[in-house]
Amino acid sequence: MKLYFAPGTCSLSPHIVLQELGLPYGLVRVDNRSKRLSDGGDFLAVNPKGYVAALRLDTGEVLTEGPALVQYLADLKPEAGLAPPNGTLERVRLQEWLSVVGSEIHAGSAPLFDKDLPDAVRERFKSRLFRRFDWIEAALARTPYLMGEGFTVADASLFAVLGWMPGFGIELARWPAIAAYVRGIAARPSVAAALAREAAVPAVA
Repeated sequence: MKLYFAPGTCSLSPHIVLQELGLPYGLVRVDNRSKRLSDGGDFLAVNPKGYVAALRLDTGEVLTEGPALVQYLADLKPEAGLAPPNGTLERVRLQEWLSVVGSEIHAGSAPLFDKDLPDAVRERFKSRLFRRFDWIEAALARTPYLMGEGFTVADASLFAVLGWMPGFGIELARWPAIAAYVRGIAARPSVAAALAREAAVPAVA
């Protein structure tokens, strides 16, 4: 398999999952502006939507969209417990969390990347995002991970997006359970390994 990634993006989520599972894979870095690849190719030929992550399978097929990627990977090694079995209510609960991360946290914070966003509009986006954080804080005050006692692909997804918050001037210390959650996941060997491998891939010339 080959993972197409860009540092500091949600592609960190499937990368963490690959490390958690111990699966063999290659890495190709994407320049988000030019859409050029570290192997000299054109990312738009891989994913015409133009954004990471993308996963090229050994068959040559390409998968996109983070929630689909992480569930596909988890199902390759179900014994690792990163996703409940398909067809169970718990799997639907996992998909609920992946939807919350994607539609409420990821999409809700994405406008904050716009440096030209008026302050009043920026504060409105932050206020809405903070209400979501209040809800997640309550959930994490009860259990160490989103699905309970065990780390799942939903945690990899949320962790990747929460990593953007310092750049938006959002201090997660305001939500103690979330802050502790982020510290705990950051300490996982899979996260350190994923970040080290990404750092070792040269930027696109």
